[in-house]
Amino acid sequence: MPINSNKEYQNYVDKKSPNSPIFKNCFNAFWVGGLICVIGQLIFDYCIYRGFSKDLASSLVSISLIFISAFLTALNLFNRIGKFAGAGSLIPITGFANSIISPAMEYKSEGYVMGVGTKMFTVAGPVLVYGISTSVIVGIIYLIFNTQAILLV
Repeated sequence: MPINSNKEYQNYVDKKSPNSPIFKNCFNAFWVGGLICVIGQLIFDYCIYRGFSKDLASSLVSISLIFISAFLTALNLFNRIGKFAGAGSLIPITGFANSIISPAMEYKSEGYVMGVGTKMFTVAGPVLVYGISTSVIVGIIYLIFNTQAILLV
């Protein structure tokens, strides 16, 4: 069947495209992301209960969530959670840990240095470069404005 116009093409695409359950996907992303945050808050509250400072407790929450995410990735459970929850499981710290561990595990057969070591930063590398570059630029801008404020006083 030849398609003669953009409208006919759009109708054809609409017929062939599967409908996406947007509200269900949003709900799953919301509650799974919230559950991950609740787990982080429980770890934080436990650390505070044990007498750690807020800074140390925050660091322990980050380390714990990274470890849990990496461990679940190694067991191939994080991918199932991600498929079910979508963006809800990609809360920055857990999603970032998954993005580092997944390529490393995929290429472990190539050896620890060339496989795991090289592929570990395939996805995360650009994020690290952008993050570090941005922090340096922001630091320089802060230094310039902070220096001017000191000179004015």
